[in-house]
Amino acid sequence: MDLEFLLQLAIPSWEAVAILFIFFVYLAIAGSVLPGRIIPGVILPDRTRLHYRCNGLLSLLVLVALLGIGVKMNYISPTAISDRGVELLSATFWFSVLATFLLCVAGHSSSSQSSSLKPCITGNFIHDWWFGMQLNPHFLGIDLKFFFVRAGMMGWLLINLSVLARSVLDATLSQSMILYQTFCALYVLDYFVHEEYMTSTWDIIAERLGFMLVFGDLVWIPFTFSIQGWWLLTNKSELTTAATIANCSVFLIGYLVFRGSNKQKHMFKKNNKALIWGRPPKVVGGKLLASGYWGIARHCNYLGDLLLALSFSLPCGISSPIPYFYPTYLLLLLIWRERRDEARCAEKYKDIWAEYTKLVPWRILPYVY
Repeated sequence: MDLEFLLQLAIPSWEAVAILFIFFVYLAIAGSVLPGRIIPGVILPDRTRLHYRCNGLLSLLVLVALLGIGVKMNYISPTAISDRGVELLSATFWFSVLATFLLCVAGHSSSSQSSSLKPCITGNFIHDWWFGMQLNPHFLGIDLKFFFVRAGMMGWLLINLSVLARSVLDATLSQSMILYQTFCALYVLDYFVHEEYMTSTWDIIAERLGFMLVFGDLVWIPFTFSIQGWWLLTNKSELTTAATIANCSVFLIGYLVFRGSNKQKHMFKKNNKALIWGRPPKVVGGKLLASGYWGIARHCNYLGDLLLALSFSLPCGISSPIPYFYPTYLLLLLIWRERRDEARCAEKYKDIWAEYTKLVPWRILPYVY
């Protein structure tokens, strides 16, 4: 069994490759033809801006409907994904490696001077491969960065739905599984309802597209965010009423902080005079928002994200550390990212950033960090 597992991990099956290929083709077609709001991105250093067709919610609903019809007509097995978890992980990993290699080739061969495509080549291959060379590379008119993060979020939900189907077929469906599935489904649906907010996030506006983002979007998001569901397939977790209420409270508070802070930032970037909690915004140096959640902590959205991650794991109880891999990893990642963000902001805004950090001294969690 160990050898079989390693082979599946190293060599993806043709079925897994086919599933991944069909998924990507569907997303490419749906993202291009289905109606959706055209959202302008932030203004880039060369004064240009990209535009994004935000039809992710419709694309997701149509996909789930098509899969549901396929299952109803016995064309598709509802457990096709959960039965091939390791194979799909392998196929997606190797696709990420291939895609990043092609991005490196495109970056080295690009002579564009636009902010989106101008290559940033340090001469350190590992650095350029990991962080990427181009800000917003495209393929056949598709913004790859936006495409990959959409694929990762949808992939996470599809894995969860297939795990849920397996749980129902195996007669192991539990309250914990229902809680986990509900929280994740609400999170993913909410993401696509507010998909336009993604256009003003650090990943989109500042990170170049390299292995870090490609692997993070396509492999890490769907396959590690779903660990709790896989764990609940073979392990029981009985929650008390008090534990269930506490779990729901953590999810709700996390959602309010995460969505509220991201909404405030997005609206401020669109209109720096928009009211924050019913009051005119406090702005440092005419550039940095210091009102609302952003007056409580400099990265309050990270706090909301961490609480949401914790709420996905709490249904599993405390008998094993495995379901807590995701929130533990996310804590380390966000602290690392927060340090990188702070360094970039200090370099970009200089005295304005110093003034802002004095006004808002807490990084993520007030009075703790």
